[in-house]
Amino acid sequence: MRIIGIDPGYAIVGYGVLDYRGGHFSVVEFGAITTKKDTPFENRLCEIYEDYCYLLDRHKPDALSMERLYFNTNQKTAIDVAQARGIIAMATAQRNIEINEYTPLQVKQAVVGYGRAVKKQVQDMTRRILGLDSVPKPDDTADALALAICHAHVGSSLLKDIKAKG
Repeated sequence: MRIIGIDPGYAIVGYGVLDYRGGHFSVVEFGAITTKKDTPFENRLCEIYEDYCYLLDRHKPDALSMERLYFNTNQKTAIDVAQARGIIAMATAQRNIEINEYTPLQVKQAVVGYGRAVKKQVQDMTRRILGLDSVPKPDDTADALALAICHAHVGSSLLKDIKAKG
């Protein structure tokens, strides 16, 4: 199974593409789509769409694993991130790729085994699971890889059926 993990945003969209076969991971590619602050917002969305479509067409993933959006204290930022998420979901759906969403708690549980793990623990465990020399930067990239790992662990187990029923 080829999974693309996405940590959505409008300034930085972290991504990680993993192959998961027989309980083992192979890193295909990871990085970030970035947009400049002084670019009009609608143009930033276009840049995200074009770059993300390029990734999808190049890697042809079987599934997308993306963080479920939740509102924090800055609602304007959340609304802008939601618009970027919509672009990502649309491009994914246009290619008939399965879309999966996970909460930060679910990602921590799947990667570290503890739902209250701190970000540094998740990043280090992501590095270890994937056999990387260092934690990928920016943080959004490491988060995207953790999302892909989460889907591999949950999506290929009986937990997926429980998630779907819940």
